[in-house]
Parts: sequence; structure tokens; C-alpha cells
Amino acid sequence: MKLLHYTYRKLSLLFILLMATWGVLFYYAVEDEVVDETDDTLENYAYLLIKEVLNDPSILQTQGNLMSVYSFRPITKAEGLDYREIFYDSFNYIELEGEYEPVRAMKTAFRMADGQFYELTLMISTMERDDLREAILWYLGILFFLLLLCTSIGIRLVLKGVFRPLQRLLGWLHQLQPGKPVPPLNNPTHIREFCQLGQAAVDMANRSYKAYEEQKQFIENASHELQTPLAIVRGKVELLAESDTLTEQQMKELDAIYATLGRAVKLNKSLLLLSRIENGQFSDTEDVDMDELTDNLLPDLLDIYEHKDVHLVRRHGDKPFVIRCNPSLAQILLSNLLKNALLHNLDGGELQIVTSQDSLQIKNSGDAPLDKEKLFHRFYHSVKGKKDSNGLGLAIARTIAQSASLGLDYDWQDGMHVFRLVKKTEMNNLER
Repeated sequence: MKLLHYTYRKLSLLFILLMATWGVLFYYAVEDEVVDETDDTLENYAYLLIKEVLNDPSILQTQGNLMSVYSFRPITKAEGLDYREIFYDSFNYIELEGEYEPVRAMKTAFRMADGQFYELTLMISTMERDDLREAILWYLGILFFLLLLCTSIGIRLVLKGVFRPLQRLLGWLHQLQPGKPVPPLNNPTHIREFCQLGQAAVDMANRSYKAYEEQKQFIENASHELQTPLAIVRGKVELLAESDTLTEQQMKELDAIYATLGRAVKLNKSLLLLSRIENGQFSDTEDVDMDELTDNLLPDLLDIYEHKDVHLVRRHGDKPFVIRCNPSLAQILLSNLLKNALLHNLDGGELQIVTSQDSLQIKNSGDAPLDKEKLFHRFYHSVKGKKDSNGLGLAIARTIAQSASLGLDYDWQDGMHVFRLVKKTEMNNLER
């Protein structure tokens, strides 16, 4: 969710909560004001009515009219002296409408000139609470809708302007690429936090670029420095092996040393390749037809491993398997997978290569399943005794696959090792 939408949603929820709280308080405030005004009217009317009764005692026999209903009831002197004036809500039956209507009632006491106390009950019609509540609800709803509409547009415009520097900063961050100089950041803003964030991002990008260049230089220098002494040592071993004075045991030792140096050279090259891939130094990509590349690599590889007498089964899909990758890396990826399938195949075993538009599967015969958790780790040897392997082939293959947004996994099916190269979108669909 975008920061703009997240902030807008939170402000909208807060606004709704405030409006709902304000609406409830407003209703009770209006209700209290209406009741207070009604009570004042009752007090004034009762005062006038008592004044008339004191002048004309015959009014004690009357009971009011449609708009107001009153009645008089004689009470004892003790009741009159301790009487407390009260107000309350009640209902009164209206014959014209044939129903009960809400009224506000008041009871008070007074004394006539002859010393007799009377209780006056006075009722006047008042607004129905349901009608008041419904009216307030409608008016508040309309007011809330208009306020929400206006404030939503206003808040969105304001927030969009406030977050514009952040959007420019995000766009600038997306332009950063490993190994390429840091582009200038043109993001003028008066917001101090965004200024500090932009400066921190530029400083971090410059430090990362500097560290990248230093690491790249170190790897290249280290590789070259190692290659030279290794080549010199191999050359001296070759010269020493041509000597006629060496015994058979010494020749065996020299042969073992030469083989070890060869593995060291291969290991150095493999580690250098891994570092370059992880540092994004192979940035030039293009569409690579893996079917065509497979057909080009297979003849030479089958000749190399001809002694294993492997039976090849090749199946093509309706459309070729095309990936977006650096051509050199694509060749290394496929070559490593094919070499692994041939090297670790059984003598007289089977090699199946199945391609479709979204995947490539390489299957080879085997004795037992491999450890999925460790198979793609560096220096892991899936088969003991394979001294000619440095344990980096599958690690390099997976690193290349990840750099090309591909998934590389392993499975054991019907006595065969299955290495599957799948496009990430298709892999996600299979997992779901």
C-alpha cells in the first residue's frame, strides 16, 4: 500500500470517528437544550396559571385544553410544606389523533388565601425524541458527506504535494545500479526531513559505489595475483616431470601435485566468476534460446563423456524456452547442469532433456536421491570420491539462475535426478 493511501485511510478513519462522536454529543446537547427550554415554559405557564387561580378560585375546577393539560388536586398542609417541584416525561392521550403523544410534565404546589394547599400538574406537548433523533441523523449525515467529500479532496491534494519529494526520491533510488556512477538527485523541497533523507540516500549510494569499486578491484587483483604463481608452479612441475632422474614414486607425487594445482586454478576461476555474478558485473542481457544453446553444447559434451555410454532422450516443446540473461552466463548455467548430469550419470544410464515454453528439465539416472538442502551450497560434494569436482558447479548455476529471475530446483523421480529450470512467474504458479 502506498504511503499516500495509508495516510489518507488513517485520516479518513479518524475523521469518521470524530464526526460520530461529535454527532452523539450534539444530539444530547440539543435534547438537553430542548428539555431545558420546555421546563422554563412550564415554569412560566405554571406561574401565570397559579396567579389566575389566586384571583379566580373557580379555575381550580378546570382541566386545561389541547395544547396544555393541567389539573388541580388538594393536598394536606404537611404535604404542601414538604413538597418538591419535579419535571418528568410522560404521555397523554389525544382524542383527535387517537394516539398517545409525548408530553413534558411538571408538578408543583401552592397555597390559596384560605390556607388550603393544592398540587398543580401541568403538561405541554413536546417534540418526539424519535423525530428529533431522525432529523439530527439526516442533517448530520448530509453534513458529514459534504465535509468528507471536501476534506477528502483537500487532504489528497495536500498529501500528494507533501509526498512529491518522496516520490522523486524513490524514482531516483530505482535508477541506481551496481557498478554504475550515482546519478545526481534533483529533489528540491522545503521539508527538512525529506532533505535529510535525500542527503542520507546520496551519501549511502556514494559509499556503496565506492565499496563496490574497491571490492571489484580487489577481486580482480587477487585473481590475477593468484593465477600468476599458480601458472609458474604448474610450469615448474611440468619441467621437473621431464627429468630423467626421477623415480616412479616421485613421478606419482608430481602427478598428484599437478592435479591439485589444476583444481586450485579451476577453484580460483570459479570463485572469481561467482563474485562477478553476485556483484552484477554481467549487466548486458538479451533473449537467449535455451533449446538452441542445448543443441549446440550437447555434441561436444557427449563426446567428452562418451565412455559412460549415456543414452540421450531429447523432447522439444511447441515453443522454445527463451530467457533474458547474459549470453555467457546462460552458456555457463546450461553447461554446468549438463556436465553434472553426465558426470554423475550411471554407466549406460539415460539422460533426458525436456523443454517447454516456461521450463527446462534435465534428468539423469542415479542410485539414490540427493540432499535438497545442501545440494546448491558451495563446496558441497553430492558424490563422495569425485576429486575432479570443486563443489561449485551447482552453486554457480543457481546464482546465475537467480540473477536471470529463474528458479532452479531439484527432485528425485522414478530413479532419476531431476533438475528443473523454471521462470519465476511459472514457479510461483506451481507453488500455489
